[in-house]
Amino acid sequence: MEVLKQRILEEGVVHSDQVLKLDALLNHQVDPILTMEMGREFAGRFADAGITRVVTVESSGIAVAFATALEMKVPLVFARRKKTLLADPDALCERVPSFTKGIVTDIMLSRQYISREDKVLFIDDIIANGDAARGLIKIIQRSGAELAGMGVVVEKCFQAGARTIRDQGIRLESLVRIESLEDGKVHFAD
Repeated sequence: MEVLKQRILEEGVVHSDQVLKLDALLNHQVDPILTMEMGREFAGRFADAGITRVVTVESSGIAVAFATALEMKVPLVFARRKKTLLADPDALCERVPSFTKGIVTDIMLSRQYISREDKVLFIDDIIANGDAARGLIKIIQRSGAELAGMGVVVEKCFQAGARTIRDQGIRLESLVRIESLEDGKVHFAD
């Protein structure tokens, strides 16, 4: 997506050779028009997959996952990172480290919102090391649902996350692939 690449160049902030801050368009502030374009792109790429449900992990993936679910006319379910007093005691849980937050959290998805009959599309904002993604994939697999694929807005090719997902035989589609963040600049792959 050329428009997304341009916005990343204009509004992304390279913090180090490992960290790209996309708060202005994805992780803190959301551009609804760009977000809907991303949702349409994912919906188009997975149009023939028979998707019955879109899933994501709170919170940065929700906007793009919502746009995708809206385009596909299917429900969106997001895995929670915090247990509440009303949390499903029988929820599917997985403990995952967060690369950007530097902490370990539990992600939880209620069994009520995913079943063996579902064909799931997992949408996320950025894949770096892939720990949260692998955690949610384990939850999807334990639910018995079929994972049709994963869509990520930004793939950091220089980190192992996307490769480890593809190595599992999972279809992973990226809207933008970043080769490196060397010299304080975004270098796109392809």
